[in-house]
Amino acid sequence: MTNKDLADLIFPNITKTIEDYEKMYPKRNLPEGAVVTRFAPSPTGFVHMGSLLAAFIERKAAKDTNGVFYLRIEDTDQERKVENGIVGITTDLKNFGIDIDEGAISETEEKGLYGPYIQSDRKEIYHAFIKHFIENDMAYPCFCSKEELEDIRNAQEKRKDRIGYYGRYAKCRKIPVSDAYEKIKNGEKYIIRLKSKGDFERKIKVKDAVKGIVSFPENDMDIVIMKQDGLPTYHFAHLVDDYLMRTTHVIRGDEWLSSVPVHVQLFEMLGVKAPTYAHISPIMKEENGIKRKLSKRKDPEAAMSYYHEKGIPTEAVKLYLMTLANTNFEQWWDANKDKTIDDFEFSFNKISKSGGLFDVEKLMNISRNYLSRIKAIEFYDMLVKYAKEYDNEFYELITKYKDFTIGLLNIEREQKKPRKDYAAFSDVKSLVWYMYDELFDKHDKNYEFTNITDKDEIINIMKTYVEKYYDENDDQSTWFEKIKDLSEEFGYAREVKEYKENPDSYKGHVGDVSMVIRVALTTKSMTPNLYDIMKLFGKEKIIKRIEKLEKNL
Repeated sequence: MTNKDLADLIFPNITKTIEDYEKMYPKRNLPEGAVVTRFAPSPTGFVHMGSLLAAFIERKAAKDTNGVFYLRIEDTDQERKVENGIVGITTDLKNFGIDIDEGAISETEEKGLYGPYIQSDRKEIYHAFIKHFIENDMAYPCFCSKEELEDIRNAQEKRKDRIGYYGRYAKCRKIPVSDAYEKIKNGEKYIIRLKSKGDFERKIKVKDAVKGIVSFPENDMDIVIMKQDGLPTYHFAHLVDDYLMRTTHVIRGDEWLSSVPVHVQLFEMLGVKAPTYAHISPIMKEENGIKRKLSKRKDPEAAMSYYHEKGIPTEAVKLYLMTLANTNFEQWWDANKDKTIDDFEFSFNKISKSGGLFDVEKLMNISRNYLSRIKAIEFYDMLVKYAKEYDNEFYELITKYKDFTIGLLNIEREQKKPRKDYAAFSDVKSLVWYMYDELFDKHDKNYEFTNITDKDEIINIMKTYVEKYYDENDDQSTWFEKIKDLSEEFGYAREVKEYKENPDSYKGHVGDVSMVIRVALTTKSMTPNLYDIMKLFGKEKIIKRIEKLEKNL
């Protein structure tokens, strides 16, 4: 009785060899140095911020080297699977501009020549590799019951030994092949374990692309590589998939760092080169002076829905992720305002070993900077898309008054130092409501007059301005000269400097009069450029606002 006989008994229908699969999935024809990497989530239906960062880094590393980024769905743990889980993942990636070159598109569709990309569809491939391991005395069936495994654990605890199935505790490893053969023929339940050749007393050294040289004891555990349901464990599926899909870099969270000895060992036993590992530290959050891991349960900003509902633009989130991904990106972006993320050269060496600190305010500042740099029409299109989903009232207004809204968004935009009012699309309505009559009429009027507060004075200034000085064809310089004329007529200094030099000679200065006009038209003391607002309003709307002012004061 040989190992081959045992393997044939366990896998009677597996006729393809690993050599056959190597021919089916040949080495990729890519440039030297090209990164082939993957995003490999469980089909739980959503992507959280930590996963998005990993996917973002994987996509960037592949794109920068003319490599391949693919999506593999790791569903060997069927209990974690949720309905339409793959669609949820692909939608989240797409919403944040992370496009895959290959992989699962939906529950039933995929693209690429190295699939299937859903692990539960690869059972036959895994079986061929497990069969190879059994034939070559690198794996064996284990018949231990839960009770027997518990007894082993208790004995280890009593002796203060390491917990696990190894060495003297690996009971089924000692079963002769013929006995194992008979047990399986008799219908006994079993799993398949790796026959580890490792020595825990020896060390292995691995060069991690992020952590540098890391050292571990060799793996001596006879880990499970196939469960009773016939599906492989994560560790073995990792070996088969990353080998056949020709993965060059495994980029993942550092919670998997402890698995490196097992994974390196599996590649060595198969006789092939292991991919380069790059373990990313988790995103941290500071709370009451203490740093902790960003939690998808505690922290709303860990969920992708947070960014959609707030209306933080996708590109701003990507810019922020890039600051977490590479420590030198922020400085580069500040110096290259005319460039995009695609122009930035990603480096594994610039990934923080300790993990980035998630800072919502920093994200908002990045978003303000980004939104201030884009064209008004681009801002408008994104705002319309957001409002259509989250604010129907505002959507109706900005689509009804399209040109007006674009003009509003363009105020103080295309200049050396643009305004940075908006951090998110959810901010816009609350900052510009006074520009739309429909919102202005229903809004509580709290006129923020400052130095000039007398009602009659305010009304007289406004009426005199419209009747005597206003001309919608004036350029900004002429417009402001007329504001000065108006100020002088009412006893206010034409220049702030004049007033400061001789305050007893004037009621105030031109700035006070400008403030009256600003507040009278908008109710707000802080607005974008008043000249541009008045150009958008036009004379008829200005007169109506003065009439509303008389009623409301």
